[in-house]
Amino acid sequence: MSWRESNTPRLSALAVAEVHFPDQASRVRHLYQVSDAFRSMCDDLAVILETLTHLDDLPRAEREVRRQEYKELEKALLSEIGEALSQSNVVSLKRS
Repeated sequence: MSWRESNTPRLSALAVAEVHFPDQASRVRHLYQVSDAFRSMCDDLAVILETLTHLDDLPRAEREVRRQEYKELEKALLSEIGEALSQSNVVSLKRS
């Protein structure tokens, strides 16, 4: 049983990001608190995953098209979140 199935409680956007990036959970929490852009990406990911749980209610032909569309959005957004996490670990050194 997956955490996304409709009979499980909906996870918060922060929890969704932590589930996908468990090794970087503390960085996820930090960015979620300090970055509106990162928080927005997490919110979007939660909406995408919530939508995926409800696609079975659609007619079969539309369901498969929508599932593919939302899976592509999920993949792209996970990549974007991963990139944001990677960039947050970079320390910029200024020369004097």
